Amino acid sequence: MDAAQLKAHMDAPFDVPSDHGGGSWRVLILPVDATTAPGGAGTSGGTGFGAAASGAAENGSNASASSAVTSGSPGVSSSPQASGHAAVGAAAAQEPTGLPAGVVVASSLDDVTTTTSRLHTAFLLIGAVVVALLGIAGWFAVRAGLGPLRRIEATAAEIAAGRPLSHRMPEASPRTEAGRLSSALNGMLAQIESAFAARAESEDRMRRFVADASHELRTPLAGIRGFAELYRMGALSEEADVKRTMARIESEAVRMGGLVEDLLTLARMDEQRPLQLAPMDLRTLAADALHDTTALDATRPVALTGPGGDGAPPGPALVLGDEARLRQVIANLVGNAVAHTPKGTPVRIGVGTVAGRGVLEVADEGPGLTPQQAARVFERFYRVDASRSRQEGGGAGLGLAIVSALVTAHHGRVDLETAPGSGAVFRVSLPLAATDPPTTA
Repeated sequence: MDAAQLKAHMDAPFDVPSDHGGGSWRVLILPVDATTAPGGAGTSGGTGFGAAASGAAENGSNASASSAVTSGSPGVSSSPQASGHAAVGAAAAQEPTGLPAGVVVASSLDDVTTTTSRLHTAFLLIGAVVVALLGIAGWFAVRAGLGPLRRIEATAAEIAAGRPLSHRMPEASPRTEAGRLSSALNGMLAQIESAFAARAESEDRMRRFVADASHELRTPLAGIRGFAELYRMGALSEEADVKRTMARIESEAVRMGGLVEDLLTLARMDEQRPLQLAPMDLRTLAADALHDTTALDATRPVALTGPGGDGAPPGPALVLGDEARLRQVIANLVGNAVAHTPKGTPVRIGVGTVAGRGVLEVADEGPGLTPQQAARVFERFYRVDASRSRQEGGGAGLGLAIVSALVTAHHGRVDLETAPGSGAVFRVSLPLAATDPPTTA
């Protein structure tokens, strides 16, 4: 190293390669005041720092080397044994070269390099092992986390393959995403199951309706066709037979017309056609129903009371309704009471206002209905005793369904109170009509 390089590295550690073998040395040049140094060294020009540093690098041992050097002639170095002349040599050399006197300390880096290499290899191995362990742990964790999803997938595949919709996804903790997904899918399956059940029930009702309507229409049509064939073949020779046959044909035609009219009424209600609303008092309908019941069965006791009976007189019930449709409601209720109770069974018609609503009720003391029958009595085409109704010329089970549809169209409701052996009470409640406040002149 020349003088400029040595001066640049003064008082700062630096590394130099070893002249033989591998490795390097860490060198530090500490400046020393030449006027106070103990003794002098070579007095000729040049520098001794290069010789000292090179001598330290040439030493293949791990021991540290140090020497005191001064400025002098090139290639001349001072050893510690010649320290008696170091101060003089340093003082003489400062003028031509500008290099101060210093002490060179050097230490081999072989141990540090070996230790660093070992640590590097160890850290690589440890890192590889840790990464492998983390990978294995992560694989098991992901597998465990995806386990509920695989079970959900398997259950969904089973349902898609034809398993009943009543089957549900496996339960899981609601605090996890898989648990919330399972709960959501179970809710969806419940709704789908309910929808399919409702659809199946609707289809079953439709099949029953087709069978009942076919029977109801086939019976009068068969009678009409039979009477027409008798007349065509000349079997009705007497005028009385012709009149009786014509009367039967007319009654069967009326029966078919009633069935068709009931179906049309339900269709109109389903289409939500507007009603012809006007203020009216339900007492008028109740009084007319009283006369209709007496006309249907003169032996049947009929009473007109307030809501709930108890001897209360009928009260006013001003509502906003379609009079023709409400008359159909009360006619169906009265006809139902007369048709499904023994002759002579008392019937009560109540009318009035209860809890701010107009009430019209028809009560009988007949055999009543079971809870199962009462739950279905307003269904379309439902009849409590289909065989009895057919034998006795009953309807198709549309009367109470029409009552429910018409009352609902008036924003009202119809309730049934019944029990086996306790009769039945059909109660219709409608919103009262808004009355204008009185004005003063």
